[in-house]
Amino acid sequence: MMESKPGKPIAVIFDMDGTLFETDTLLVSVHQRVFRTLREEGLYMGKTPPVELLLSCLGMLLEDIWRKVMPDSSEEARARADVLLLQYELEGLEAGEGELYPQVKETLEALKAGGSKLFVASNGLEAYVKEIARHKGITHLFDGLYSAGEYGTQSKVDLVARLLKDHGLEPSKDIWMVGDRSSDVEAGSRNGLTTVGCAYAVYGKEAELAEADIRISGFPDLLAVRV
Repeated sequence: MMESKPGKPIAVIFDMDGTLFETDTLLVSVHQRVFRTLREEGLYMGKTPPVELLLSCLGMLLEDIWRKVMPDSSEEARARADVLLLQYELEGLEAGEGELYPQVKETLEALKAGGSKLFVASNGLEAYVKEIARHKGITHLFDGLYSAGEYGTQSKVDLVARLLKDHGLEPSKDIWMVGDRSSDVEAGSRNGLTTVGCAYAVYGKEAELAEADIRISGFPDLLAVRV
């Protein structure tokens, strides 16, 4: 089994939205564009749902997000929304929109220097996850960028299990799952990992992190965690 420096995790698996990436810094403008285009194309004629509703769904699979955000829409509208969301997200990233949370890059660098392997496990689309990492200059810090969009998993539990298997990692409390939603806590706990809840994110409800082993109020707090 691989070893890290004393007191440091063997590996850390991160969610992307609401954990590494401050999603509303990109998604607010993208949200407006998606619904404007849907109306122009005659696929959705209602009012634009509040962006807060979309943000509250982060962590879900995309098909489940649209069912909650626009429950009365057609399957055609939801499929088109998938395409538009990714297109406008990638255009926004290319234009320099969107921000990592404070000290994310520096904290990742410190964890890596301490001997920890770093991964992302996100329920987002493959191109979205990988382009955030590329545009924000953190791709090189990760040993794997896993997304539901790439692997076709139906839950984050399954995605994390796939990641562990691919990299020969046995369930261990010396491996951390870090995220801001209940799906992250569930994925970590059901795979036998230490769960770290990101209480600084505002997209979910505080109760979602009630079962996390540890909660942090800022990303750099990870460097002080001891399990």
